[in-house]
Amino acid sequence: MEPDIKKLISKELEHFHCSILLEEIREKIHKLKDYGLEDKEIMSVMSEKDLFPQLIVTKDYKIILSGQTRVEVVMEPLIKAVYMLFLSHPEGIILKHLPDYEQELRAIYLSLRPKGLTERVGRSILDVTNPMLNSINEKCARIRRIFMDLLPHRIANYYAITGKRGEVKKIELVQSKVVWECIPFLKNK
Repeated sequence: MEPDIKKLISKELEHFHCSILLEEIREKIHKLKDYGLEDKEIMSVMSEKDLFPQLIVTKDYKIILSGQTRVEVVMEPLIKAVYMLFLSHPEGIILKHLPDYEQELRAIYLSLRPKGLTERVGRSILDVTNPMLNSINEKCARIRRIFMDLLPHRIANYYAITGKRGEVKKIELVQSKVVWECIPFLKNK
């Protein structure tokens, strides 16, 4: 095939893909209107330059949302350890495989609380990594609530641990918005 024909075909494909994307955007905007959003609200969101604040994990393991202002995301140590476990695995985790992450979760917890594990915390980590118990779902719900209290609801879910039942659970935030000032936790592979 001649180079000019390849370019022409490539341009036609780009045009076709753009038209598909535009149609998807039209459908999404129509759906937003069905939910009660007005044109003015939709346009304000579309014109926001930095809708998603950066999520920073500091050297001392604080979680900071850095947008127009810096806000610390305060979590109990075990909940923070669960959050950092999922943050360390952007590909996500299937909950039935959580027992494979028990040692990693313990190591993260010990980084957050270097004084050691109490028997009660050790038991709680076992509960969280036991897919037969509801502990992990409770922790994920608490994490979601924390972000819902700090961020507009339309973006809070990107910072929470989400996913369908039986499928991968993960934090949907794009990795370019995650800044590790500390060394990210080693993955248990």
